[in-house]
Amino acid sequence: MAENKPPLAPLFSQVDVSTGSPPNTMLPPAEEHNELLREVLSAQDRTNELLEELVGAMAAQHKQRANELNQWKSANPQLSKRCRKAAETLSQVQVEYLERMTDEIMENREDLVYGEFMLSEFIDRFGPRLAHLNGVIQVLAQLSANGGEEEAEE
Repeated sequence: MAENKPPLAPLFSQVDVSTGSPPNTMLPPAEEHNELLREVLSAQDRTNELLEELVGAMAAQHKQRANELNQWKSANPQLSKRCRKAAETLSQVQVEYLERMTDEIMENREDLVYGEFMLSEFIDRFGPRLAHLNGVIQVLAQLSANGGEEEAEE
């Protein structure tokens, strides 16, 4: 009995790795350079377009945020003034805190430089407070009335 089996595809095929003749589409070197420069210029133009769109979007977001802040300040003028005074007070607290921190650094310089434990304790003690204080001051400053407006009204 003869079975009709389809022929199997060869497992290996030949690949021509010789240099062979150059393709017909080969350009002279000067024209090839010009074509590459055109492609680079085209890519740069596209990048510039994308950057312009990105700047436009960011500017729109910034403008919207500024408008929202101004609306909030207009709706809450007294609170805005109090935020300004609170930010100024906390700025003074921050200065005193920084003075204490720098005094402690100078007093314990050797221990901080050579003692990993002392440095970790110092960072744990002063780092989070300083970071949170900075964050609160920034929020209050953003919500506060402008200095010129406040002085003109008082």
